[in-house]
Amino acid sequence: MSSVLILGGTAWLGSHLAEFAQASGHDVTCLARGASGAVPEGVRLVHADRNSPTAYAPLTGRDWDAVIDLTWQPGFAASALDALGERASHWTYVSSISVYRGADQQELSGAVHDPWAGTSATMEEYGQAKAACEASVSAMTGDRALIVRPGLIGGPGDPSDRFGYWPAAFARGGTGPVLAPPTAGRLTQTIDVRDLAAWVVALTAEGRTGAFNAVGATTTLADVLDIAAATADCRGERVEVDEAFLDEHGVGPWSGPRSLPLWLPSSDIGEFGATPGAAAADAGLVLRPLSETTRDVLEDERFRGLDRARRAGLTRAEERELIDRWCAERR
Repeated sequence: MSSVLILGGTAWLGSHLAEFAQASGHDVTCLARGASGAVPEGVRLVHADRNSPTAYAPLTGRDWDAVIDLTWQPGFAASALDALGERASHWTYVSSISVYRGADQQELSGAVHDPWAGTSATMEEYGQAKAACEASVSAMTGDRALIVRPGLIGGPGDPSDRFGYWPAAFARGGTGPVLAPPTAGRLTQTIDVRDLAAWVVALTAEGRTGAFNAVGATTTLADVLDIAAATADCRGERVEVDEAFLDEHGVGPWSGPRSLPLWLPSSDIGEFGATPGAAAADAGLVLRPLSETTRDVLEDERFRGLDRARRAGLTRAEERELIDRWCAERR
């Protein structure tokens, strides 16, 4: 049995990491405020706020076989390393493909953003902030470090509502029309949170080091919508509108309120959706079919409520209004 410390562990991905680590027979401790929920059964929770200079004091009296950190705040990453870096035999940092500057997204040779210089960052500096965290991990732990760079993560319980919006939208659409963005030339990659967590725990237990992209299979956005519609047994018309219409009516891309998730305008497509993931596959990452993820996500969406308030997407009322306007303009 290995001692695993997860810095986090009560929010979505962290909770899955804790669950898989505990189920794999490890002695798991999580350090978190606990504001996002409880830790899985059998996992120890140390309540702490990482803003506090004494946050890690309860953990520094012992050594750890592995530490897993998920933060994107450079100050949190640095302070954890200062307190625990020398006490951990292995350090896993869950980063993001947002660290890459552009199309060159190879794990070891791709150009990453210049690290964020401050200790705290906003979402606008997310990629630079993750790059700063990576730099701190590499500087402190060197050849003891595993850096995992996920792309878009989906699955049941997703708090971002990005992937889940589509099966929910088709389910609530039923026999009525469903608004869709332009799909031509758009690719997506969604990794199931359960596949990601199980793989990260396995690599951590092995003591694997280096940097890996952790992305889903490249899929067209059109296929994602087809799968979502089929899973939801939606029999209504899919109304695909153009970019100019969406821009004119204040509908944003990718995520956030009043958006069409997973979609990007043509000016931002670039190499999006084609991040290489062969190294992760060679290291044992197994991806379940997207249809399986979609099925489980729809079940979760129905449980949480198809018409609930969301962090991403359109309400059904907004969607119907836009469809009516689109059709009226073309009469």
